[in-house]
Amino acid sequence: MGAEYYDTAPSLLAPGVIADAFARAISAATDYAGATSPNPPVGCVLLDASGEILAVEAHRKAGDLHAEARAIAACRVAGTIDRIHTVVVTLEPCNHHGRTPPCAEAILATPAREVWIAETDPNPRVEGGGAPRLATAGLSVRYLTELDHSNAARLAGEAQRLIAPFVKWVTTGIPFITVKQALDETGSMIPPAGHRTFTSETSLTLAHRMRRRADAILTGSGTILADNPEFTVRRIPDHPGKSRILAILDRTGRVPVDYLTEAAQRGLRPMLFDDIGEALTRLGSEGAHEVLVEAGPTLTDTILATDFWDEHVAIKKAGDGGPDHITISRNHTKKG
Repeated sequence: MGAEYYDTAPSLLAPGVIADAFARAISAATDYAGATSPNPPVGCVLLDASGEILAVEAHRKAGDLHAEARAIAACRVAGTIDRIHTVVVTLEPCNHHGRTPPCAEAILATPAREVWIAETDPNPRVEGGGAPRLATAGLSVRYLTELDHSNAARLAGEAQRLIAPFVKWVTTGIPFITVKQALDETGSMIPPAGHRTFTSETSLTLAHRMRRRADAILTGSGTILADNPEFTVRRIPDHPGKSRILAILDRTGRVPVDYLTEAAQRGLRPMLFDDIGEALTRLGSEGAHEVLVEAGPTLTDTILATDFWDEHVAIKKAGDGGPDHITISRNHTKKG
């Protein structure tokens, strides 16, 4: 994508410097995944002409400064704004007025001469992207896909996954569906008697990271009745003020009112649905970008047998007592 804006002249900075900057930008954006809806998470790194990092920033929440503007502001405070030469950003800078000014114009107000972009803006409702605006103004605009470095493909995959929930939501109106499934050595999802889980501490922390980046959690009434789950982020700090939807499939009205009241007191927004399709349509209309499925074996298997899901994270306990095996699969059979 974006090949029409490639600059064929050699980049001033070495590929390794650009690759490291992309890694830092992706990491910064990942820290705020789940906090920026209805905007996507974005990270930005500013470099001087020698490759020294001047700022590493990310978009933190809707209505706040975008990553590029925040990084430029940091340089202004540090007195290094006149040294800005290269902008490395995970998503094409915006070129439209929303709740904040266009990032393309903010970049053009600096001495920047080169811009590296991981992903082009997927929003079909935005006319005129930042890449052509910057290129027209004489800046060198380049893309991660053209970076000649051994880590380029991996970084491109990470950048693509970073905005995948936003891409699906902004193009279809339906959230990105991640199915989390914990399995024991035999492939069963049922913990032993007296236990609520069988995965390692590391895997439990991963599960809470996945929960933190989700805008909604989808489960079934059976899970509620069997486990009385909290569905809160506890093993890592949550995004301040984050309120997730708790979508419960409960066709027969089995979930107690007391549970719904307690869930709301924990900061969740419980909603009851008859079927998956109805739930996903409503969640999309509520602005949910990513939905994390945390359910029992019946509902989990039902969803995985459909075309609804996008990513499947299977955490399997090792039979030899070693670290859990984690497998991440994408649904490549989806239509469209």
